[in-house]
Amino acid sequence: MPRKLDLRTGRTVWSAYRAPAVPTSALTRDVKTDVLIIGMGISGAMMAEALTADGHSVICIDRRGPLKGSTAATTALVQFEIDQPLSMLSKMIGRARAEQAWRRSRLAVSNLAGRIEDLAIDCRLRRTQSLYLAGTMLGPSELRDEAEARRQAGIAASYLTPRPLAETFGIDRDGAILSHGNIALDPRKLTAGLLLKALERKARFYAPVEATAIKDSTGEVVVATKDGPTITARQVVLATGYELVDIVPAAAHQIISTWAIATRPQPGKLWPGAAFIWEASDPYLYVRATADGRVICGGEDEDFVDETRRDELIADKAARIAEKLGLVFPQLDVRPEFAWTGSFGTTTTGLPYIGAIPRHPRIHAVMGYGGNGITFSRIASEIVSASIKGMTDTDAELFAFNR
Repeated sequence: MPRKLDLRTGRTVWSAYRAPAVPTSALTRDVKTDVLIIGMGISGAMMAEALTADGHSVICIDRRGPLKGSTAATTALVQFEIDQPLSMLSKMIGRARAEQAWRRSRLAVSNLAGRIEDLAIDCRLRRTQSLYLAGTMLGPSELRDEAEARRQAGIAASYLTPRPLAETFGIDRDGAILSHGNIALDPRKLTAGLLLKALERKARFYAPVEATAIKDSTGEVVVATKDGPTITARQVVLATGYELVDIVPAAAHQIISTWAIATRPQPGKLWPGAAFIWEASDPYLYVRATADGRVICGGEDEDFVDETRRDELIADKAARIAEKLGLVFPQLDVRPEFAWTGSFGTTTTGLPYIGAIPRHPRIHAVMGYGGNGITFSRIASEIVSASIKGMTDTDAELFAFNR
């Protein structure tokens, strides 16, 4: 069934903040439900909240337990800006489709922020600006074109020349795109909050439970587990993150390695507005602040998935990331208080794969790959919940496996 990965190593910054406990039970007998969600990270939590809100009976399982996979390793820059710039994505999939993907991503961030506020989940939500800095992939002239492409798609974007960029944000670069409407949050607190809302609506959580086989038929899906009991559901949602299940098509994606650091709290030294910072480079550097003034910085991605090799590079990569951070913000104490690494999924277009698996209409997969995993998880919760209700999301085809 799933390929198993050691998804993360090191001490992530989110371990400094307590997340609510999510109670689980042991699976000791065969059970039935409307929807089975495999995976209890951020993607599974959003699905569970959405589906229980629709009145479905839901069971969630996870072979580790809630919040114990990739969710704790995310830096949680929740942006609508897709890894693939709009001007470049338009050349790959066509302008109309690219513009709609970007607009849907922006809507998803807005919807997620609204949902968090409606549910009163305390995850240190903060709305923030974003700066996309000129880099090796897009220089100043290409950034101007990108800003214009966004404006034509109805997405507000301002191009900043070096002087206002330096005067307003204290950053010395050749140019940047300033955008609005992104959010920062604590991913563990959000995941726990969503799962607890689903639990209030009578969802059942079993962990640790490892699915070993999936068998679907015309009316149901039967999932076998490692310790014996089976789970029978009308629909199954695979929210297994970067641990792929064999039944999922080998789409245009790959698993890579990424690294990140977090500093001590230093709220007095943060840049104005504590905007998200990321680069038009490959690999790019990305920077955000936490609610208490720590600075999170990640990057140095490499195209391999060997966990042992990945883990051995933590110290070296942390030093490099800290050095790069110091070049952007010389006033910061860039010494890492936390350093970690993780496996990370990417796609050719930067778009996720979401929806029913071809020839398996009752099995849905959420592959929120790309730098916008939390944003894509929100889109998945909307598309899959609509499908399970017998409806079709107007953007489902944009993210489908057979697109």
